[in-house]
Amino acid sequence: MADERLVGVVLVSHSGPVAEAVAALATGLAGGGATAPVAAAGGTADGGLGTSAELISAAASRVDRGAGIAVLTDLGSAVLTVKALIAEGDELPDGTRLVDAPFVEGAVAAVVTASAGGDLATVEAAAAEAYTYRKV
Repeated sequence: MADERLVGVVLVSHSGPVAEAVAALATGLAGGGATAPVAAAGGTADGGLGTSAELISAAASRVDRGAGIAVLTDLGSAVLTVKALIAEGDELPDGTRLVDAPFVEGAVAAVVTASAGGDLATVEAAAAEAYTYRKV
């Protein structure tokens, strides 16, 4: 499947290194072949802890291939920042969706599903299903 038709995934964390590490983990676990475009948007522009609307918008633009963008977040203000960007309507590419999913497990499920060619609804459902993963 051509990369330009895959759903993009943006991972928003309060920490740049956390967002980058989760992106690397999810991409690595997606296996060989075409991997969905993934971008980390962590921390602030100066490398501090927090969230940055500008970094999120730039990450979404980098992964936009016209098939939609799944955005996963870690904590409170990351969620609020993404919701505000979506509400503004012109800061994120069309087809950008905030996905309610656990950050790490949801990111892996989203990237694996997007890499297999799943559409945005399927990617969102796979990520959200990660809430049901049992560890004991």
